[in-house]
Amino acid sequence: MGKVLAIANQKGGVGKTTTSVNLAASLNVTRKNVLLIDLDPQGNATTGSGVDKSNLSLSVYDLLSESEKIENVLLRPDAGYDLLPANGDLVAAEIDLMTGDDREVRLRSIIDSVRDTYDYIVVDCPPSLNMLTVNALVAADGVVIPMQCEYYALEGLSALMDTISAIRDRLNPSLKIEGILRTMYDPRSKLTSEVNGQLFGPRAIGEIPVDPSDVGIVEFEQNKTYRQAGGETEKHTGRETDGRTKRRTDRKTERRKDRTDGQTDRQTDRQTDRQTDR
Repeated sequence: MGKVLAIANQKGGVGKTTTSVNLAASLNVTRKNVLLIDLDPQGNATTGSGVDKSNLSLSVYDLLSESEKIENVLLRPDAGYDLLPANGDLVAAEIDLMTGDDREVRLRSIIDSVRDTYDYIVVDCPPSLNMLTVNALVAADGVVIPMQCEYYALEGLSALMDTISAIRDRLNPSLKIEGILRTMYDPRSKLTSEVNGQLFGPRAIGEIPVDPSDVGIVEFEQNKTYRQAGGETEKHTGRETDGRTKRRTDRKTERRKDRTDGQTDRQTDRQTDRQTDR
């Protein structure tokens, strides 16, 4: 039975689609059977998979509206994984889901029909806590939360944690937070370091404690390498800064000394000249 991962964060521009597409492609390279579901009306995961969203005849909308079977909507792009594409039609699905009796579990029913076919099913969620995101969280086994280390993203994380808690209590008790993915991570930034410390220190965000022992930190290998390199830089930053400060201070002291010595020599010369004249 395949594992379903929802890539979710209601804040836009944090790397959800990039994470979804690259995760699907990476798993496919390891010879896993992967299905990527684009649940964002912007359709960026569809475009990122090499599919022209403007020429779609069928999309996820047709599945959620129960007008088509999944085998008629599935695509196999050049990336190698299967894709359930999306475009602007998906906006209408949000409205339809608001009035349906099974509105929270519509996507879970679709996924359950093909779960045994795949090793992993990756769902790219929209940048909002709407009914599409709720459907993804209800259908998922785990959720990966991409986020930038900035304070506005930290505030938005609390709302997402509250939503996850509510879904755990009412609709999907097995939902697990697989990890928080730090995207666009720059260890040289003081703000990044401060927010990172608040995220992964022993601190509670909303109702759920976020601690390194409870929540795994999911990262791309390139980010790991970058972080390690940044860690080495951080070890030496203090010493380097102290050394630069000391050198600047020494240079200023030398310049002051040179100016003082020059002034003293000139005064001595003038006094000597006056004495000689007399």
